[in-house]
Amino acid sequence: MSQIITLTTDFGLSDGFVGVMKGVILGINPQATIVDITHDIAPQNIEQGAFVFANACKYFPPNTIHVVVVDPGVGSTRRAIALQAGETFFVAPDNGVVVYAARNLQHEIRAVHLNRPEYWRSHVSNTFHGRDIFAPVAAHLSLGVSLDALGDSVTNWTQLACGLALRYGDQIVGRVVHIDRFGNIVTTIGEEMLEAMDRTRITVTIRGKVLQGVRSTYAVVERGELLALISSSGHVEVAARDESAAQMLGAKLGDEVVIRS
Repeated sequence: MSQIITLTTDFGLSDGFVGVMKGVILGINPQATIVDITHDIAPQNIEQGAFVFANACKYFPPNTIHVVVVDPGVGSTRRAIALQAGETFFVAPDNGVVVYAARNLQHEIRAVHLNRPEYWRSHVSNTFHGRDIFAPVAAHLSLGVSLDALGDSVTNWTQLACGLALRYGDQIVGRVVHIDRFGNIVTTIGEEMLEAMDRTRITVTIRGKVLQGVRSTYAVVERGELLALISSSGHVEVAARDESAAQMLGAKLGDEVVIRS
C-alpha cells in the first residue's frame, strides 16, 4: 500500500546511511513514498532537529509517518519510541526530537516504547538504530500495523523546551536555533512575541552587533547589509542581503539574541 514516510536526520549525504534506511523501508513496503525533509541537521543537535522538523512536518498530510533520527544516545539506555497524534505517526529516539512537532498538531498524543523485536531487523547494531529499528518500524506502520502492536504504552516520554525565548521587562532573550544554507540566522524568538512592540524602533543584538528595527524583506537593504526580519517559519531571523550573515557575524548555534523595545 502507498504511504508517505518522511526522513529527517543528521546523517548528511556523503555516506550511505540515508540510502540504506530507504532500502530497508522499501524492502518491507515497496510502494512506500519516501520524502527527505533534511539530512543536514548539525551532528547530535537535538534542538535544531526538533525545530527544523516541527516547522516542516505541518505541511504534510495528516496520515504521514515521520522518522526523525538525531540520536546522540544511540545504543545507550535511551528508549526508541513511536508517537501518534491524530492520524500522524512519529518514529524516533526518546530524546524530545519529535515531541515539539507532535504537540503542535493539537491532538492527544499516544506513545509506545519500541520493544517488540519482531518489527526490527534481525540484527541490531548499537550504532545504527535508524536502519535497524526506526526504518523497519515505520515501514510496518505503513502496512497497517497498529501502534499498540509495536510496544508497550508509555506516558513519560522526554520533553524538550525547543523554541524557548523569555521576556524580561522590555527585552526578549532567545538563542540561535538554526542557520540555513544561505547563512540566515534563525532564532527561537517567535513573531508573536513582538506583537506589543513597535517593529521600527526595536533593536536586535547578536554577537555584539545591534540592528535597528525588524524589516519586511531582504530587498529593503543594500547588498551585504545586515538586517532582522521574520523568517518563513515565523521567527525572528538575522540575515544579510546576498551574503551569509552567519559568516559575517561568526554566529553559531546557541548564540544569545536579545530584542529590546
